[in-house]
Amino acid sequence: MWTSPRTRAILLLMLQRTLQAELLDSLPPDHPDARHNRRDLRLTNRLMGNHRWFMRTIPELARPDENILELGAGTGELGRRLAANSYAVHGLDLWPRPSDWPAPSHWHQTDLRSFMAWPQYPVVIGNLIFHQFSNTDLTSLGAHLQAHARLIIACEPVRRRVSQLLYRGLGPLFGANHVSLHDAHVSIAAGFQGDELPRLLGLDTTVWDCRCSCTLLGAYRMIARRRP
Repeated sequence: MWTSPRTRAILLLMLQRTLQAELLDSLPPDHPDARHNRRDLRLTNRLMGNHRWFMRTIPELARPDENILELGAGTGELGRRLAANSYAVHGLDLWPRPSDWPAPSHWHQTDLRSFMAWPQYPVVIGNLIFHQFSNTDLTSLGAHLQAHARLIIACEPVRRRVSQLLYRGLGPLFGANHVSLHDAHVSIAAGFQGDELPRLLGLDTTVWDCRCSCTLLGAYRMIARRRP
């Protein structure tokens, strides 16, 4: 079937992950555009069912006495829901500890790449965070997870051109600002397909049982469990 050079170029780009800087990373947490972006992210998570999926999945797989580390915990919505259900969840993010973060739960304000307390966390979760890292960074992160984690649960964007087009068209209808429109586009371009995330993390399939799936609404979901 004939395709134009522009279409072929777009298809080729979507075959591989491409990373670009997200506008949110250049804003302080209290900037009006950052606050608006957080509102857009909450709505996106609700529409995609990301937090609901975590709340269904974690009770089936995590043990009651295990510490859970949420990577890129942001403003703490998911962590607070888990803590309210008696899970020992701790947050890691470059942003400061949210004022309403549960008192018993630790907050590590640091770069994931320099974090050293991995042995404390047999369960590691991440919602829309793994796609922000290069293949090299993911390999380095995977080395820590292979050494210390028992369970890894991730929800990321599926790398699909149609998802970019849908967000560009529908985002303005629910009030997405320019930061959200830009960052959604580049996040999807840095997302995952197939078994890319466990492969980039270097998870050995003889050691790990990795299950990846995609939803119609553009969520890429990975559950990786260490084999008995």
